[in-house]
Amino acid sequence: MKPISEQTIFVSIASYCDPLLTFTLNNAYHTAAFPENLHFGVVDQSAFEERLSHDAEIPSAQFSYVHIDPRDARGPCWARSVAMTFYGGQDWFFQIDSHMLFDRGWDERLVAAAMQCAAINPKCILSNYPNAFEMIDNLPKPKPVTQQVLAHVLARDAQFEEGHPVLKFQAIPVARDAPLVGFHLGAGCLFARGTFAEEIPYDPHIYFHGEEQSVAARAFTHGWDIFHVGAMPVYHLYDTGGSDAPRARHWTEAHDKLRPVRWWDLEAESKARVQALLCDGKDLGIYGLGSQRSLADYARFCGIDYAAKSLDDKARQGPWAVGSKPAAA
Repeated sequence: MKPISEQTIFVSIASYCDPLLTFTLNNAYHTAAFPENLHFGVVDQSAFEERLSHDAEIPSAQFSYVHIDPRDARGPCWARSVAMTFYGGQDWFFQIDSHMLFDRGWDERLVAAAMQCAAINPKCILSNYPNAFEMIDNLPKPKPVTQQVLAHVLARDAQFEEGHPVLKFQAIPVARDAPLVGFHLGAGCLFARGTFAEEIPYDPHIYFHGEEQSVAARAFTHGWDIFHVGAMPVYHLYDTGGSDAPRARHWTEAHDKLRPVRWWDLEAESKARVQALLCDGKDLGIYGLGSQRSLADYARFCGIDYAAKSLDDKARQGPWAVGSKPAAA
């Protein structure tokens, strides 16, 4: 394998009217140990006069970009699917949100951690809900919960509702530094071998809720394992109301009322599609499940049984807490 200093990373960003897009791009580029190995694919959904300018300090040869008017946008997953089409065979695929902060040398650290996980399963995904940062007086302020593992479990009050399988998840700190095999992922911080972009193409027909569940299940059944690792070198700006960088959402009423198809119609179609994938066994073609492991294997591993719509306690505790292991690929 090539030394880390020669391994390339594709950074996929779908941005919606985000004032921090330029900051995120510049910060990712300038804090990288090997910025020459990065290629950015950006979908910028913003008003024409607010589109990304030359303030982004990335060489044009390392930058693929499309601008889309917010009225023509069709939701977060649709935009991620467009951004993924810019992937050009890089060694690694890194999907992030457009409001992120990076530790110095983040690229080297992520590749090194992924190579460690690849010794367990070459089809490895590093993902979690990252530690937070805030923008105060136009300066980023990291607010880490832990520098060890942040792992995903089912939210305490999560239950299946009638008509769709969308569930709520949360991140919990785990007193561990070594990688931990998990069952859920964060779509805004997903680092994997580049072949992920070819094997698990993003489904543009999913709107937002259920996105991470569908990607996690598709990846698992295609033989991929999700890993939570300690000291993830990236931070996310969460909408807690305490930041100086507010941003609109695709479903913001002032934007959505201008569209011929409203967000709740896209959401309803999306939940039906997640239901078809995870509960009804429908064949969704390239956006469907794999054949290396089954959803029954997934249920035994993590305690989420989509067919029966039942939840085991280990889905709330984390499967590692009771000694479970993922089914063999």
